[in-house]
Amino acid sequence: MKLKIKRLDHHGIVAGVIDDLKLVELIDQYLPQDEKQEITPGEAVKGMIMNGLGFSNRPLSLTPQFFENLPMEHLFRQGVEASHFNRHKLGRTLDQCSDFGCDNLFARIAYQACQIEQVDTQFQSLDTTSYSLTGQYNIDDEQEDEIPIQIKHGYSKDHRPDLKQIVQEMIVTQDGGVPMLSKNWDGNASDSTIFRERASALVDTFKASDAPKFCIADSKFYHKENAEFLQQIRFITLIPSTIKLENQSISEALTANDWTRINDNYQYRPLRVEHMDIEQRWLVVYSNAAKARAQKSIEGLVAKERKALDKALFHLQAQRFACETDAQSALAVLDKKQKYHSLSIAECNAHNQYEGKGRPKKDAVVQSVQWQLIGQVTEDKAAQQNYVEQKSCFVLATNACETELSDECVFERYKAQSHVERGFRFLKDPLFFVSSLFIKKPSRIDALLMIMTLSLLVYSIGQRRLRANMAKAQITIPNQINKPISNPTLRWVFQCFEGVNLVQLDTHYDYELVHVDGINDVRNSVIQQLAGCAERYYKINNFELGV
Repeated sequence: MKLKIKRLDHHGIVAGVIDDLKLVELIDQYLPQDEKQEITPGEAVKGMIMNGLGFSNRPLSLTPQFFENLPMEHLFRQGVEASHFNRHKLGRTLDQCSDFGCDNLFARIAYQACQIEQVDTQFQSLDTTSYSLTGQYNIDDEQEDEIPIQIKHGYSKDHRPDLKQIVQEMIVTQDGGVPMLSKNWDGNASDSTIFRERASALVDTFKASDAPKFCIADSKFYHKENAEFLQQIRFITLIPSTIKLENQSISEALTANDWTRINDNYQYRPLRVEHMDIEQRWLVVYSNAAKARAQKSIEGLVAKERKALDKALFHLQAQRFACETDAQSALAVLDKKQKYHSLSIAECNAHNQYEGKGRPKKDAVVQSVQWQLIGQVTEDKAAQQNYVEQKSCFVLATNACETELSDECVFERYKAQSHVERGFRFLKDPLFFVSSLFIKKPSRIDALLMIMTLSLLVYSIGQRRLRANMAKAQITIPNQINKPISNPTLRWVFQCFEGVNLVQLDTHYDYELVHVDGINDVRNSVIQQLAGCAERYYKINNFELGV
C-alpha cells in the first residue's frame, strides 16, 4: 500500500473557474493542434494562468517546478505531467497566440466569459499603463513591420524613464472589474492616440448594442481630435484642467456657492455647456479630501517659490541702476514671475559716483548717481487661497441626458473608474509572474501580457461570483483579524486554502482512493458559494478515481 499526498491549496478554485468559463475548449478551437503534443495549447494557457495566480514568486520558465507537488491528473486530466509545461511548449503556445492575434483572442475569451457569468457590460472603464522592460531588444529593419509591438522609450507611468517599455490598454466592466478588452501598444504610444483609436472602434460596437453603453475614461479621452467620435458614443470623463472653460466653470461654481450635497466629502453644481460642438452636462465637483490635499500642497509650493525668490532678490539688491525708474522696473519684472508672493520697494537708496578712485575729496564733483533698491516680500494669501479652492474642484462631463443617468449616477460611475486601476495594480504585483517580462521576443511579451490579463479575468470572475453569492446567501467568513466580512478578496480566500491536500491511496487492487484533507467550515462555505467546477475539485470523499 502506497500513500501519495499532493498540495491542492487554492489551485482547485482557479482550475474550477477556468473550467466554468470553458477557456481551454475555446483556445483549442482557435489555435492549431499537434497530434504528437502532450498537452494542448488551451491546457498550456491554463497552466500559465494557474502559475500566475499561484503567486509563487516563480517566472514562467519555472512552471514545471511550480507544478511539481500539485496533483496534475486531478487539476487537468490523466496523463498530464508537470514536465509537459516546459519552456519550449509554453514558448510555442505564446507564438501561436501571437500569430492568431492576442487582442482578438482575448476579446473572444472575454466575451464568452461575460456571457457565461452574465456580467453587466453597460458601463466600461478605459485606461492605460506602461510596463518597464530590460534588455536591448535589437530588431532588424526587415523584422520591424512583422512584430506586433515595438519596445521603445516613452512616458513611463512606472517612473523609470531610463528603461524601454510597452503600453497596455484595458477596458474593464464596472460590474466586478472584469477585463473585456486588452491591447498592447508600442512603448512610445501616447494616451491621446490610443484613446482616439479606441473611441473610433467603440462607435460601431456601441451602436450594435441593444442597451445603451457608456465609456468611462480619464481626461486624455476628452480631446478635440477625439470630438468626432465622442459625438457618437455615450461617455463620462474628466475635463482636463488645461481647458479654459473648465477653470471658468470652477470659478463660477465657487462664486455661486449653491452646491448640491452628495455625502460628507463631495458636493456638486451641474451646468449645461456646448463644447467641441457637443451638447454636454458638466458637474463641478467639490471635494473636501481634495481640499485637504491642496492645502498641504500649497505649503510646499509657497516654500519652494520663497526659496527661489530670496535668491533672486539677493542678486537684484546687489545691482546698481542708472535711475530709480529702472530699479522699480527690474523689481516689477521679478514680481510678475511670482504666483504666491508679491514684491514692493522698502527702500531705494542713491549712491553718488565721483571721478577717480578712492575716497572722494570734500569738493569732489558728483559724476553720476546710481540707485540700489531694497525689496520687501509679502505672501499673497488671496492667490494661495484661490489655488486651494481651484484644486478642491474637478469637472466631470457626460453627453447622456438626465433620463439615462442622474447627476449622482454620473459621479458614482466616474468614481468606479478605480476598477481598471485596481486591475493594473494586480498585474504589476511583484509576486505575479515575477521577472517574466525578461522574455526577449516582443511577440512573446505581447502574448504573455495577454496571459497575465487572462489571469486577471479568471481572478475577477471568481471574486465577483463569490461576493455575489455570499451577499445573496447572507453569509460571511472571517478576515485577517477574525472579523466577519461578506466581500472578501479572492487573494485572501487563496490564503485561507493553504494546507488543503489531496490524499491518494494505492491498493493492491490497482486503483486509487482519493480524499481531500483540510476542508473546514470556512473552506466548505467558500466552495459552496463558488459552486461550479470548483466543487468537483474539493467535494471528494473516498471517490473511486478509476480501475
